[in-house]
Amino acid sequence: MHNMKTRTQTILTVMHVLAWIAFIGLAIEAGAILTSYGVSWVHPLAAKDLYRGMDLYDLSKYDFWLYTQMVSYIVALLVIKAYAIYLLIKIMMKVKLQSPFTAKTASRLETISYVLLGGAIISIICNAETRWLQKRMQFDIRWIGENVGEFLFMAGFVFILSQVFKRGVELQSENELTV
Repeated sequence: MHNMKTRTQTILTVMHVLAWIAFIGLAIEAGAILTSYGVSWVHPLAAKDLYRGMDLYDLSKYDFWLYTQMVSYIVALLVIKAYAIYLLIKIMMKVKLQSPFTAKTASRLETISYVLLGGAIISIICNAETRWLQKRMQFDIRWIGENVGEFLFMAGFVFILSQVFKRGVELQSENELTV
């Protein structure tokens, strides 16, 4: 039993470190895109390689407002992912293996599911606008929207997990009352 607890604690510690790495990586990516976007205000050619080969130069030349919208969608999706991971980090910092089911954890998990659902909605809007731009303006815009399915799957999965945690809180409370 003690070995299992140590193994679980080790896994949680590793996951906590990985979550921090993912959070920092997403924050850096969002910051790099915002910085490149800011540079593109002064030097429009910067939009040719906004971030890791993302070329929105033609769009920025055509309509700077549409370009700004696309960059906003990209940054919003990155921020949503980072915020969901931040909430997960907060959960991991508070979780106690002796009594893992708390109302706060269940609530945070539910919040994460809603944040991810918001990401899906933004992704749907972004994908629709990207398709519209590609048809109407004949631009070749690669990697703008995210995969909506990923956001929906994760939102659903985390929501179900939050409901399991809520039930765990109820059972834990009942168990404490009977003791």
